[in-house]
Amino acid sequence: MELTKHAHACVSLARQGARIVIDPGTFTPDAAQAVAAADAVLITHEHFDHFDEELIAKSLEARPELRVYGPSSVVERWTARRGQVTAVAAGDRIAVAGFDVAVFGELHASIHRDIPRVTNVGYLVEGRLYHPGDAYHVPDARVETLLLPTSGPWTKLGEAVDYVREVAPGNLIQIHELMLSPLGQQSTARILSPEMLTEVPLTLVPVGESVTV
Repeated sequence: MELTKHAHACVSLARQGARIVIDPGTFTPDAAQAVAAADAVLITHEHFDHFDEELIAKSLEARPELRVYGPSSVVERWTARRGQVTAVAAGDRIAVAGFDVAVFGELHASIHRDIPRVTNVGYLVEGRLYHPGDAYHVPDARVETLLLPTSGPWTKLGEAVDYVREVAPGNLIQIHELMLSPLGQQSTARILSPEMLTEVPLTLVPVGESVTV
């Protein structure tokens, strides 16, 4: 399976001619191109940096074959497109464009007690790669590659360290990075490295590049 890193929380996954994209939001400049190239879109939650509502609406209209999956708080706005959109929740296991996808988690990480927590799900793809959205939820499954958010109003480096330790992935790839400078990203990678606080190095995949996972 090939992972292509887009800006911020967005990644594309390709396998045997099929392609899915996860969290093409407004912080991702090439989100429209990523969606146009995909057979299906997975959305973790409704925040704009993960979910460009206008883009998805236009894509559903232009491409009847496109399929979109996400929590009900995301897909319920397209009740007239039940054949194209599917609500998912923790415990679901679905086939998405030939990919096996298991759904975990329920809530976005807390930003502040005065900000309501929205529904957030994570996706384990092909039993190997886990995209947590905006949460440090530990899936009840083995994770080979964990996509780790490194910046945002809810993230905490100490909690990220403990999250990596608990999930214990074989590989660790940065996502959700746009609020960190290049120096901040390198500093975060050093703290998360085997030389310091975790057992697996954090891989910083440049935007537009691909790796095999």
